[in-house]
Amino acid sequence: MTRSTHSAVADPRNADVQIWINGEFFHRDEAKISVFDSAFLVGDGIWEGIRLHHGQFAFLDRHMDRLFMAAKAIHLDIGDRADIEAALRQTVQRNDMYDNVHLRLMITRGNKKTPSQHPSNVVGGPNVVIIAEHKLANPEVANDGISLFTATVRRPPPDTLDQKLNCHSKLHEVIALIQAVGAGADEALMLDPNGAVATCNATNFFIVRDGEVWTSTGFYNLGGITRALVLEVAREAGITALEKDFSLTEVYDAEEVFVTGTFGALTPVSHVDGRKIGSGPGAGPMTQRLSGLYSDAVAADVAARDAEALR
Repeated sequence: MTRSTHSAVADPRNADVQIWINGEFFHRDEAKISVFDSAFLVGDGIWEGIRLHHGQFAFLDRHMDRLFMAAKAIHLDIGDRADIEAALRQTVQRNDMYDNVHLRLMITRGNKKTPSQHPSNVVGGPNVVIIAEHKLANPEVANDGISLFTATVRRPPPDTLDQKLNCHSKLHEVIALIQAVGAGADEALMLDPNGAVATCNATNFFIVRDGEVWTSTGFYNLGGITRALVLEVAREAGITALEKDFSLTEVYDAEEVFVTGTFGALTPVSHVDGRKIGSGPGAGPMTQRLSGLYSDAVAADVAARDAEALR
């Protein structure tokens, strides 16, 4: 199996999951979208990755805020927030899911009457797809960490493709990942247009130096939910957590490196461009501490949603 931050333990239940498409459920083998779909034709769509923890969607409000911000930015009416949240709940209920579940919510501009970019060619409303799968992160990846290779492909500036948009246009990230895998690494590290470290192809990037936690400015990476939470819990715990420009030289000299994402939470990085990071393998003390603080934040959010449901 390919090693990455999205590596999951194989689960036979996923062979029979039911997938939501525009209000109907289909077995995964029968789930289909038209070849005239806007995302298929030109990458015109937005999405969210959401985790189900003990029956509750972790940080759902934050995910919905980001989704609707993106929809507004691309001038796409995706309907009611309550309806989307209800569809998410129906999907996990239909699949009898409770914990260790990852959902991919995708909304495209809809089907077009002819292959083209122009939004006026859309027939009908947006296409909404929800794929929920039983996914437990591979413990070997969480324990041993991943290796990164710095790709030649840069993150685009906001006036080219704003990286705050969690959109279907991901080809630059795919090319970066292909370079990294070709170089023998697990995933790609990507620089911004100025040569500073930005983010990875699918996760956000952190280093630890002199007891401080650093991540990029945020101008050239997705506004990750887990990224934001790590910064918050670190600062609440009295840990200096900075968003700043830094170079690869500082990365190679870091005490610890880790990446963040909704699926894998905090994943340690063992090597960057062939340089061993820290004493490795596995998470260093700061990464372990932040992982614990993040887990506490997840538990608190789930508990708050449970309490709200009982009111």
